[in-house]
Amino acid sequence: MAPHKPREPSIERTSEYEEFLGKLEEFHQKRGTILEREPKIGNRHIDLLRLYKRVVEEGGYDKVSDTKGNKLAWRRIAGEFLPGSPNLTTQAFLVKTAYYKNLAAYEITTVHKREPPPKEILEDVSAKGGDLLNRTLENYHRPNSREAERLKNGEEDSEESDEDGEPKRTPKEDRMDIDDAPGSTGRVTRALRHAPPQRVLFQPEMSTRQTRQSTGHTPQSYSNGSYGTSVAAMTIANYEPRTAAPSSMKPVATPANNPEHFRQLRMKYVLNRKNRVVRPVKGMMLPGTGFPGPSIYIRALNALQSKIPEEEAYALHHFVKISHERGDKFRFEQFSGLAEALITKVVEAGSIFYDVKWKIAYTEENMDRPDVLNGLFGTKDLMERIQKLEVREIEDDLLPGDDARNLRLVNEAALIIRNMAMLHENAQLLSLIPSVRDMLVIILNLPRHGTAVELKHYALEIAEQLTRFWILEPQNPVYRSLLAQVDSEDRGSIITSIKALGRISMELEAPNKLTGVPVKTLRAVCEWLLVEDEELRNACLDFLYLFTGFSDNVEILANEVDIEALVIQLVRLLQYGAIPYEEKKSNNKSSRSSQPVDSPPKLSAAIIEQLAALDEPERSSQWLRTCFEEEPSGEITQIQLWSSYNSAFTEIMAAKTENKPLMAAKDFITNVSTTFSGASAQVVNFNNVPKYTIRGIRPRAVPADPTTKKPYMRCCWHPPSLLNGLSDLRHSGRVECGEFATNARAMWEHILLTHLKISRDEIGKWMLEQKPDVNMENGESVSVSKPPQYNCHWGGCTHFGREGTSSAYEAGQHIKTHLPDTSIMQSIHARHNRTPSNATLLSTPSQTLTENFQQPQFAQPVGLGSLGMGPRYTGYNDPYNQYTAQHRHSRDQPPTAPQPLPNFRFYNTATDDTPAQDAAGLPLASVLVLRNLARQLAKLPPPSSIHDIPDSPTLSKRSRDASPESRRTTGAKKPRLSDAANKAQRENEEMEKEERAAEGAGWVERVFAPVKEQLFFVASHNLTLKSYMSGLLKAIAAGGG
Repeated sequence: MAPHKPREPSIERTSEYEEFLGKLEEFHQKRGTILEREPKIGNRHIDLLRLYKRVVEEGGYDKVSDTKGNKLAWRRIAGEFLPGSPNLTTQAFLVKTAYYKNLAAYEITTVHKREPPPKEILEDVSAKGGDLLNRTLENYHRPNSREAERLKNGEEDSEESDEDGEPKRTPKEDRMDIDDAPGSTGRVTRALRHAPPQRVLFQPEMSTRQTRQSTGHTPQSYSNGSYGTSVAAMTIANYEPRTAAPSSMKPVATPANNPEHFRQLRMKYVLNRKNRVVRPVKGMMLPGTGFPGPSIYIRALNALQSKIPEEEAYALHHFVKISHERGDKFRFEQFSGLAEALITKVVEAGSIFYDVKWKIAYTEENMDRPDVLNGLFGTKDLMERIQKLEVREIEDDLLPGDDARNLRLVNEAALIIRNMAMLHENAQLLSLIPSVRDMLVIILNLPRHGTAVELKHYALEIAEQLTRFWILEPQNPVYRSLLAQVDSEDRGSIITSIKALGRISMELEAPNKLTGVPVKTLRAVCEWLLVEDEELRNACLDFLYLFTGFSDNVEILANEVDIEALVIQLVRLLQYGAIPYEEKKSNNKSSRSSQPVDSPPKLSAAIIEQLAALDEPERSSQWLRTCFEEEPSGEITQIQLWSSYNSAFTEIMAAKTENKPLMAAKDFITNVSTTFSGASAQVVNFNNVPKYTIRGIRPRAVPADPTTKKPYMRCCWHPPSLLNGLSDLRHSGRVECGEFATNARAMWEHILLTHLKISRDEIGKWMLEQKPDVNMENGESVSVSKPPQYNCHWGGCTHFGREGTSSAYEAGQHIKTHLPDTSIMQSIHARHNRTPSNATLLSTPSQTLTENFQQPQFAQPVGLGSLGMGPRYTGYNDPYNQYTAQHRHSRDQPPTAPQPLPNFRFYNTATDDTPAQDAAGLPLASVLVLRNLARQLAKLPPPSSIHDIPDSPTLSKRSRDASPESRRTTGAKKPRLSDAANKAQRENEEMEKEERAAEGAGWVERVFAPVKEQLFFVASHNLTLKSYMSGLLKAIAAGGG
């Protein structure tokens, strides 16, 4: 038999639990109810505090008891409190009853801050049902008894009633009295007890027994189955049964034998029936009670259609809330007439600003009137009617009281349509109503008034959702109204109107040609691409993508807009938000593998300070990722690893006590396996001595950023030392500093602070210029002590010589020449740099006596070849490398390994959230517009001459050059020009030659030739747009570009 497992205690009696029960008991005492502190269900006690928190977390008793919105909630809670219960349905009701009796009223008081119902309709009744927050004495009805149900149903009195009017129950059948057999252990009945049977003593036979020989086998006769004559045999033979006792029966009163009794019962029933309180019957509508009425949707719809201002305000208030909270399920098709009623209300905005009161007619009788809108097919001449209206005089931005209230209701109606139009089904249904177009035209053509801005925004957002279901011709009032909104000064109106124009017939097969767009609008859309507004640029690019899909539109762009400037801006947007990414390239295999590093690299104080500010175990994980890398064959002892980690933070922990202490050695070793999935702690027996190691990681030769994996920079600073009695300005016995910094800026600050000993001022700036002290009396400068001398010891640099410089600023600026250039002018600076230095860097102090030092040339930072800052590739075929190899071979030293190849850098732009990570955002839209331009420009005939855009700088320059004054000035004898002037003249001649050659070129070559280099750069460096750029370049090549 398995040992009995003790059951876990069902109640955790903490101080919080005892305090809660104390408050709960005090609450029940004030309420006059009884608290069951630990209700028991089955063999477990229920923790009331835990049950209270669990139910409140679900939203309260009413939320949990809601069988429609929260099904089987009590069953789930019962499963948590009574795990393994065989009958969970019954246990769920018992848990609900325990909460109902003990905690329901307390929840209403403390959580909902309301007065709970009286105990007569709460604790004293069953826990069946819910909605305790709305339970009152008036609306709660107790469950009726059978007699009350019989009386309510009109049944007459019957014989089955006693003196108190209670119905008699059918008595159970009386059990027959059966005599038990002697020695029976059966159940004792309620009959009379009989006398026990008489005992008969055994009397042996006294006659002589005859043997078989003596009797001669003579048969004998026996009476009553007995052997011979005896007393027992005589007693049995003389037995006589007892006389049956009469049974006792209760008389039953009937109308025949007791008529007086039944007459009194009848009179009592009549009297009670007159004094009985009539309660409403379930399922029966009594006047004024028990009728909930129609739903809020029907009531609000009827109120809106009533045209009563108070009822309209009530309806619009509720519809705004419903459309906002249940916009995904609130549909027009469920409520007939709702869309038309809302449109009719929004159209009333015309009467606020114009002297007209629009009416929507659905019969052809009154449609000829100027103030009647065609509700069947739409009003085609609505724009002309609006232009003939007179604007009401409004002195300031404040409207009269009635107009302000009416405008508020109109805005709410427009907001309801806007919210509901966000659902695809509602937008599709609205697009089929002709009057909604008239509504948009009226709202979009309201006067420019501050109070109409909100309403116009709602109309534009409605149009943005509906135009995808419409085919709008150039003369359509809605199309003309949307084009007019593009010329607005409101940013929101411009963006939404452009989006609405771009969505025309999106859900239909008909193309959206966007014909009839004014030239002013096209120029504005192209100029808005220069604005640093991503949303505005997206809207403009979507518009241009649709507009450039047709050759007629592209021809308008080529003739009316500066298309060259447009293409240049689109090419710029191809790299919008690009993120640099470096692809690591492995170097060619060298003759000998690099020696592994035994100890982790030394980090700078700035990096250590950043890591020390983190909490454990994040601090140790970041340090491990920075200084170590995964290597299946790598191995390091646990003591060495922990000592390296501890020594790296010893100084910073002693200086800054506010940092949290380092984690324990045991936890640190465990965290190594967590940080590196391939690392594992092992115990190796070496000469019968256990050796604790960690296998799977090795120290990095160059530390890297734990997030971006970008390698840090190594400090090549050599402190001065004595060499042959003189100060060596290049090397020392320690070789170099060897600390690593995150970037060039951090390395520069490390040198200033650590090596040059330059301090900061009060505001944190470096004191590169020493300021003299000033005499406060006469204002003259006071002589200061001799300034310190600064020198450069980076990788054997002898720029300042032995004397050095007294200017800290000069030394600081010189140090920047050794560091990589990370500014935006990097490519420009690289053109003017000298060739890479071929000076030899020393790795050991012994080489200072034998190597031939040469002055390095300042082109590339000396000593940064390992960081990818050296030349592109330096192989053994290089003359200098051959000399170095031969020179070292003569001393039996191995040749140096070639420097690693620099990483290739990509500039990837934004992608979408799909698993394929396709291109998205402004770069994608720009490349699509450029591809359309390349395809459509190839279809246009080449221009006869160079096309000049009015007001362009190029046209102004040509006009000045072609003027008579210019010709007279240049026609004289040319003076002798300097070299710079000759160079400028040659450049001008080359530009004129290119312009003459471009006169006969096509549109594609003329537009895309100036940006070819940028396009090739994007195609090779942007992996996100790689497939799109190939299509663009093919289109340019097909067009002659």
